[in-house]
Amino acid sequence: MTTNEDRVQPNETTVPLLHCPAPAETLAFWRALGFEVAYEQLKPYVYLAFTWSGFQLHYGPAPKGLDPAKEASGGCLVMVDAVAPYHAAFTEAMRRAYGKVLVKGLPRITRYRAGASRFSVVDPSGNTIVFIQRDEPQEVEYGGSKELQGLARVLDNARILREFKSDDRAAYRALDSGMRRRADDAPMVEQAMALAGLIELSVALEKAERVPEWGARLRALSLTAQERAQVEQYVADPALLTPWLTDAT
Repeated sequence: MTTNEDRVQPNETTVPLLHCPAPAETLAFWRALGFEVAYEQLKPYVYLAFTWSGFQLHYGPAPKGLDPAKEASGGCLVMVDAVAPYHAAFTEAMRRAYGKVLVKGLPRITRYRAGASRFSVVDPSGNTIVFIQRDEPQEVEYGGSKELQGLARVLDNARILREFKSDDRAAYRALDSGMRRRADDAPMVEQAMALAGLIELSVALEKAERVPEWGARLRALSLTAQERAQVEQYVADPALLTPWLTDAT
């Protein structure tokens, strides 16, 4: 007879086992972010375990020849109630440890825009750990929401490309094309949001030579205080817009 004790209980815990081609660098990185090293073994094979808050990351041996720079090692999802506190904690730890927020190369953290529902941390071994808000919309319309038209749809598409696919280049191309094809018929605030996105993406993609062009166009737009706030909320780092945003009218 099967008893209650014999039944499978719905209280399982899964722990990701990630490839670790760069153990020393991976140890140093997660320690810098405030993770506790629960287990550390380098020989005869690599096994590392980290804990932070209520979740764990475990690392094991990597396949021979795995190149962290290709960022094809693996990854996992961390489901949370709200992503902003996690991003704030990790970026603060990065500033303390490295003197800046790491946004390029390995390791790095993706930018976080106010109101976004996810961000990613890419570790020195090339794994991507994605923090996702539990109530994030289940359906994402790549190409922009069908409920939107014109430049508004372009803005939504660029947001999706940045936040869900971490594809800054595709987002830049979408906004650049959108400004050439859709700007004339778009409200001023939408034009300003697109220009703000192009400024931030130009910096991220090392296209700094384009910033004065986008900035001059942004400066020429007259925005209300409410519109200015909308523009600042579209980007992750509003400080990049300070030289270009005119005083609110």
